[in-house]
Amino acid sequence: MSPRTRKVRAATAGRPPARRCSRGPGRRRQRAEDRLIGLLAAAVFAVALVVTVVDWLLVHWWILAVPAGLAVPAGGGRLYHRWQRARREAVRAQGLRYGLARLDALHHTRFEDAVRDLMRRDGCRDAVRVGGRGDLGADVKATDPYGRRWVIQCKHRRNGLAGSAVGTPDLQVLNGTARQVHGADVAVIVTNGRVTAPAVKFAAQQHLHVVDRHTLGVWASGSRPLWELLRAVPPPRKPTALS
Repeated sequence: MSPRTRKVRAATAGRPPARRCSRGPGRRRQRAEDRLIGLLAAAVFAVALVVTVVDWLLVHWWILAVPAGLAVPAGGGRLYHRWQRARREAVRAQGLRYGLARLDALHHTRFEDAVRDLMRRDGCRDAVRVGGRGDLGADVKATDPYGRRWVIQCKHRRNGLAGSAVGTPDLQVLNGTARQVHGADVAVIVTNGRVTAPAVKFAAQQHLHVVDRHTLGVWASGSRPLWELLRAVPPPRKPTALS
C-alpha cells in the first residue's frame, strides 16, 4: 500500500457512511395534495362554466324558445297522426268482414291474424296472436268486454271442407293446456274445415267450444260477437257496460 493510499484511508476513517436518498412519506403526501388541488380546481371550473352558461341562457332566452316552439307543433302533429291512425283502425275493425273463400286462401299464420282481428272487432282490445312453435295449444288469446279470458286454437285447411278433418287429438291438446297453462275461461278451436263427430262429442264433454266452417262463416261475415254464436259460454267475470 502506498503512502498516499494510507493517508486517504486515514482521512476518511472517522466519517459516517453516506445515506442514499429515499422517497419517504413526505413525497407521497405531496403528490396526494397535488391531486386534491387539481380535483378542486376542476370542480371550481365546472361550476363556473355551468353558472356562465345558465346566465347566458337567461339573457338569451329566445334561443331556447325557438326550438321549444318548433317542438310543440311537431309533437302535436305526431299525436294527431296517431289519433287519425287509431280512428281508421277502429273504423276498419267495426266493418271487418271475411268471406269463407278469402279465409280459405290465407296462409295459416294470416288465418290466425284474421281470427285475432275478428276478436278485436268484437271488443277484445288485448287480442293477440301467439301461435308458433311451442304455443302449447294457443294461437290467439283475448279478453272479452265481460272479463272472460279466451284461448283459441286455429286449424286452417287450405282446401276447406275437402281438407283433413279436425279430430279428437286436436281437442285433447287444447283441453290439456287452455285452462291449466293459459288460464282460459273459454277454450275454442276454430277451423275453416270439417270436425269429426267424435271430436264434437269430446268437446261437449270437456266444455270446449268448436267453431266449425258454418259458424266461422256466420261470425266472419257478420257483426255478431263470437260469444253470441256459441252455446254454454261461461257467465261474465265482472259487470261491464255491455253486461
